[in-house]
Amino acid sequence: MADKARLEAQLSELQARLERIDIDLAEPLNADSSEQAVEMEDDASLEAQAALIRNQIASVRRALARIADGTYGECARCGARIAPGRLEARPEASLCIDCARKVA
Repeated sequence: MADKARLEAQLSELQARLERIDIDLAEPLNADSSEQAVEMEDDASLEAQAALIRNQIASVRRALARIADGTYGECARCGARIAPGRLEARPEASLCIDCARKVA
């Protein structure tokens, strides 16, 4: 299934990005206090990026679980089919466009 392959590739890329961020965050702070302030700001930005990536990873894993249980492509809210174009754009989508608009 093409969607499964795309989702697995997306999951792999997200995990690699998260690993790079975790490596950057594990680096000790510079001994220079002025450099520490800059590094702490950078770390805060990286932590925010990591949180977003973790959310994306969770969404992709849920989509892969829906493929495994045969519910992929069905709206989790109303049960309608999710339009193929929406799944093409966002393969991890769990809501049809109408339900997604209501949530947003």
